[in-house]
Amino acid sequence: MLSGSACVRLILVPPQPVLSPQTIAAIFLVVTIDDGGEDVVRALLADITGLQRSVGSRVPAGEATCVVGIGSDAWDRLFDGPRPAKLHSFVAVNGEKHSAPSTPGDLLFHLRAQQTDLVFEMATRIMGALDGFVTVVDEVHGFKYFEMRDLLGFVDGTENPTGDDAAVAVRVGDEDAAFAGGSYVVVQKYLHDMAAWNSLSTEAQERVIGRSKLDNIEMADEKKPPNSHIALNVIEDENGRQLQIVRDNMPFGSVGTKEFGTYFIGYSATPTVIERMLDNMYLGNPVGNHDRILDFSTAVTGTLFFVPTAESLDAPGRPQSLDCPEPEASLEDSLGIGSLTTSVDKGVLIS
Repeated sequence: MLSGSACVRLILVPPQPVLSPQTIAAIFLVVTIDDGGEDVVRALLADITGLQRSVGSRVPAGEATCVVGIGSDAWDRLFDGPRPAKLHSFVAVNGEKHSAPSTPGDLLFHLRAQQTDLVFEMATRIMGALDGFVTVVDEVHGFKYFEMRDLLGFVDGTENPTGDDAAVAVRVGDEDAAFAGGSYVVVQKYLHDMAAWNSLSTEAQERVIGRSKLDNIEMADEKKPPNSHIALNVIEDENGRQLQIVRDNMPFGSVGTKEFGTYFIGYSATPTVIERMLDNMYLGNPVGNHDRILDFSTAVTGTLFFVPTAESLDAPGRPQSLDCPEPEASLEDSLGIGSLTTSVDKGVLIS
């Protein structure tokens, strides 16, 4: 029983919509912040959930969402206070045959909706607000391709966890309490050699992926090649428990320039899991046994970001205040997040 003098506050930590359902359309914007652009960026971050609501309200069934990630170099330019414990620049991986480059990126805007016009409108408004203060270093417009397949013809994202398992996979916990509820995200733009890929038989393609093409069934372990994509992307902890991430990859392409690819985006509670996957793919496990898919898909970008909670976007880097609100203040007023109180993920009782 709490005494009458005890100070109690329910702290709500609404995450950004990292776990939104897969959509028909997406735009991925990676930008760097120009010198002197910090104040404008801070203002946009504080207003990004309002912008998302404003655009999304035009077509409520369109499920428009925006997730913002902040890069390591940008963090200290934008905010005072502590940093997320594992935020660092993307580390390039150089294997014997293939390499994953590290490329610039201060901010990531991951825009999703069930209609292309909604993501285009959000992107237009964001870049209008930042015009003259940031430089776009990568812009990719993704689209749904048949049954959530990539351009190689295989279903993507099959191994994503769901429900509580997905939340555990992507959200920082008590190990970094000041940033609990946030996520890490890695993005890579892969270009496919479609001519080389299409020269393979269906059976050969299935051996590259480790899964059947038509009905999306994973090969049995004894039949799955050790250099198949699936075999090298299963990561386990010291107790043999699989460590998971949530992917929301999207195909993209340009017929005129013959540029076809997959935009990889992986969310995780720690970047270590994705980094281990990339080491397996590029260095091999064992060393030299590189992922066969890399013989047909080349990474041309690579960047790591931290995704703060929705509430802390206006001041990331500062821990949640544990001060008690005034007695007459409502929960919504004390959090200053308006209608976001309806999408709260979890509550923590502090006494």
